[in-house]
Amino acid sequence: MQPDPARKSVLITGAARRIGAAMARAFGEAGWHVVVHYNRSAAAARELADALPSAEIFQCDLADCDAAIAMVEVLADRLEDWRVLVSSASLFEEDDVTALDPGTNKRAMQVNAVTPARMAQAYLASARSHAGRRVIQVTDQKLANPNHDFFSYTMSKHAVDAAAEMLAMACKGDDRVYRLAPGAILPSHDQTSEEAERSHRMNLLHRRTQAEEVAQAALFMAEAPLASGQQIFVDSGQHLLSQPRDVLYLARGERG
Repeated sequence: MQPDPARKSVLITGAARRIGAAMARAFGEAGWHVVVHYNRSAAAARELADALPSAEIFQCDLADCDAAIAMVEVLADRLEDWRVLVSSASLFEEDDVTALDPGTNKRAMQVNAVTPARMAQAYLASARSHAGRRVIQVTDQKLANPNHDFFSYTMSKHAVDAAAEMLAMACKGDDRVYRLAPGAILPSHDQTSEEAERSHRMNLLHRRTQAEEVAQAALFMAEAPLASGQQIFVDSGQHLLSQPRDVLYLARGERG
């Protein structure tokens, strides 16, 4: 089916793979026009878009904030009913709490915090919507369950969470800004599938949270009458625990 920019529309960053792709499928199946943002995963983005009722792809390196804002402005000019921006793309690189790596920190802060905040500002300033505008910022359950691993990543998630909360306070009319905090869901960093199976059950329900559950939570936020600033955890209760290390390392017995 040809893309239909007159449909209610959503832009999902990092939508070619992982949780972003699950969100794209959920919105597409619910009748939305989906803009699948990608950086390097062009083939996956095209395959996903071709499988949805109404979708298009848009390439942008979120390390280039000016390019990201230009993407928002292009879409705002073309999409007739752009109701939701989901900032899902994220860099998850390792550095140590005792030795911050400047390069890792700069990349994480830019892609995970600065660019999403500025994209939200540009979207709320320029997008047209028939039913209010929604920004859904994907964060992380570890904001409520901190540990010292992946130092710059975690720092950046705290920064964008605070930015989203402040943006939510400034919303007017029907505009809303929400935060969506997943737990450990898909294999990450250098995990094997066996390690992921163990580590992702380290939550109160001892079960693996599915990417589709996060996608359904995003769809709920897009359509439900929620107050600006609300936050949803989708983590089977992981954020209610106290875990001294990232579960990636806890599953390996590394607690120091």
